[in-house]
Amino acid sequence: MRYILQKLFYATLVLIGVVVLVFVMFQGFGDPARLIVGQTGDKKTMENIRKDLYLDKPKWQQFVLYLNDVSPLSIHTREEIEQKKLRGLFVGSGTRIGIKIPYLRKSYQTKKDTIDVLSEALPGTIVLALAAMLLAVVGGIMLGVAAAVKKGTWLDTSAIFSSIAGISAPSFFMAIIIAYLFGVILHPYTGLNLTGSLFEIDEVTGEKYLVLKNLILPAFTLGIRPLAIITQLTRSSMLDVLGQDYIRTAYAKGLSTRTVIFKHALRNALNPVITAITGWFAELLAGAFFVEYIFGWKGIGKITVAALEKLDYPIVMGSVLFSAFIFILINILADILYTIIDPRIRLNNG
Repeated sequence: MRYILQKLFYATLVLIGVVVLVFVMFQGFGDPARLIVGQTGDKKTMENIRKDLYLDKPKWQQFVLYLNDVSPLSIHTREEIEQKKLRGLFVGSGTRIGIKIPYLRKSYQTKKDTIDVLSEALPGTIVLALAAMLLAVVGGIMLGVAAAVKKGTWLDTSAIFSSIAGISAPSFFMAIIIAYLFGVILHPYTGLNLTGSLFEIDEVTGEKYLVLKNLILPAFTLGIRPLAIITQLTRSSMLDVLGQDYIRTAYAKGLSTRTVIFKHALRNALNPVITAITGWFAELLAGAFFVEYIFGWKGIGKITVAALEKLDYPIVMGSVLFSAFIFILINILADILYTIIDPRIRLNNG
């Protein structure tokens, strides 16, 4: 419990730092009031909007009010709760204290709550990250095991060369190459689209239908780097385990090669691989931004880049905070998982 509380304390400090950074980077860039009403807005309307956005107050007050909005613990008046449609549990009469869903303010362009916009896009990003991670885990472990068992052969050399190339290539570069190669040049043979989301809408009936093939290219692109990392880790760990005495004993007992490799060796070689899997899933959520945008995949990355193009800062700020929260949450869960898998970590922290 102390270990978990310590991690939560550090996570809170990191989130506060992210909030400060996001506010400094985006608050005051351009004129939000002008972005909302356009170039034809009258002076009175502009003043009302600036008042609603707290732009008529000093910067330090703007930051305190923004922190109060995005924090789950906050103090608001009854009028503010009704106006912002805050969702949570509040106590008090005039000024009320409560626990709420963070209020990330409204989009300048669509006037929708930022949290609702992000919630609609989050499933697409999670599906893409899970598909990429599944590809990386299955492919990486199989390639790593094969390379370790066939050490010194062409299969081992090919796996090492491919993994180095996969680690070195940035996701956005690979996305452009793969999109052009399989979505344009080889499209008549692959049938894969250059862009598309998990669900598409029929132009005639207006019904939403599932298109799984649109997941192939972005998931493959996003999964290349973790696949390469997992391949190298599995190969290295398997080589260490295969040299242990109990593996030679298992062979001496007459056990089949398949049983020795997958039942005895692989099980003991998976610790560093599990570490990579938990860490890379958080990386995939963050790295999906450019991949989603290039392939037109509806997720948090795509709407964030589109919002940045339109100077829709509440969406951009909310997306950064949302992604930071998910990243930190996954890393905390990974740390807890390590203590379960490896008791030595628990003892060292005790």
